[in-house]
Amino acid sequence: MPTPTKGPRLGGSPAHERLMLANLATSLFKHGRITTTETKAKRLRPLAEQLITKAKRGDLHARRQALAVVRDKDVVFQLFDQIAPRFHNRPGGYTRIVKTGPRKGDAAPMAIIELVEELEVAAASAPRKAAARKAAKADQLAVLAGEDTDEAPAAAAASTSESASAADEAAESADEPAADEDGEKKA
Repeated sequence: MPTPTKGPRLGGSPAHERLMLANLATSLFKHGRITTTETKAKRLRPLAEQLITKAKRGDLHARRQALAVVRDKDVVFQLFDQIAPRFHNRPGGYTRIVKTGPRKGDAAPMAIIELVEELEVAAASAPRKAAARKAAKADQLAVLAGEDTDEAPAAAAASTSESASAADEAAESADEPAADEDGEKKA
């Protein structure tokens, strides 16, 4: 049996609380962001993150466990096929809670809970670091082997001059007026 939460429950009974959180999770996955009270958002976050982690696993058992909470098959399909692949390289922290002002009617503290964007910045920077490390390692090995280090800059300068001459030829061809089908140049 799960450990009951401290303090008052959301709603009247544990069953009502489970159903409310399931409906909030369904709305979150359907729309990407929802506005609710801070308390409900804080209680929804662990449930939503567990469901996304199960969706990242992607097997049949995980799909059935998600269907036990989120009753809408279309939302579960969207969770497994669209939301989970977005977070394939993120180890956790799929949701964000942003506090907004109090609600107009009863001044309850409100918050927006939303799915964060996929993590691509860290994935893009990792290959550059690895390439830089490999280049530094190759330089160290070349120095230790006693190879002439002056050859590398000369080869780089030669390749730069070849690319510059190719760019000059491309610019000259762009400056010439275009020829029509008969081979006559147009002004």
